[in-house]
Amino acid sequence: MRIALGIEYDGTDFLGWQRLSHGATVQGAVEQALGFVADHAVTVTCAGRTDSGVHALCQVVHFDSEALRSERGWMLGANSRLPSSVAVRWAVCVEDDFHARYGALGRRYRYSILNRAARPALDSRYVAWERQPLDTVAMQRASQALIGENDFSAFRTLACQARTPHRNVHSIRVAREDDRVVIDIEANAFLHHMVRNIVGSLLPVGRGEQAEAWIGELLAGRDRSKAGPTASAAGLCFLAPIYPARHGLPPEVSR
Repeated sequence: MRIALGIEYDGTDFLGWQRLSHGATVQGAVEQALGFVADHAVTVTCAGRTDSGVHALCQVVHFDSEALRSERGWMLGANSRLPSSVAVRWAVCVEDDFHARYGALGRRYRYSILNRAARPALDSRYVAWERQPLDTVAMQRASQALIGENDFSAFRTLACQARTPHRNVHSIRVAREDDRVVIDIEANAFLHHMVRNIVGSLLPVGRGEQAEAWIGELLAGRDRSKAGPTASAAGLCFLAPIYPARHGLPPEVSR
């Protein structure tokens, strides 16, 4: 039997999603909890790996098990063994052809910036901080140069192991919500640090240090060394992947 889970987590105290031998990871915590519920070792496959300090509102994973547990049993059982910073939101039995990674039509990220003179306190784990006023209209216009299928070499880390730098960005939205600037990006998939590097390059546009056309020039130039720095991990949240509705997953991950 194949089961899909929707998982939310605060990534601050983890070394990222992917299981490691030398530190705490979200995958390690989830597999340990599910192994207890299933009474056998469990390996999960996720929709998209997140880096150290990055959060998720609805990461989707799948795993296989012959253990007879209800969907509610998988959810409650796993949550009883997970740390408070990780929670299974839902569990759904799916067909054997469902694949959390390869079956996703797209993935959505949100980057949140507290844009005020005073640093954050209550939300310091979940937002980046920019004290200089940001021109979100300029950032929005500049970001549209990234829409479509392009070579995103200028916005990926040198350590990225993806076979190709080409990705298809479906949409980017930059908007102000009181003293917050929110950047929503949806694409078929993302390169390592791609969202954080895009944000790091939009910030100089928002501060007036670079022209709006600079983002398009960076994209065309394909040179990571000329783009902005990698933005803080704290502001980044993996909102959710998107799957075909035929899989019967909750609406937040179905289209």
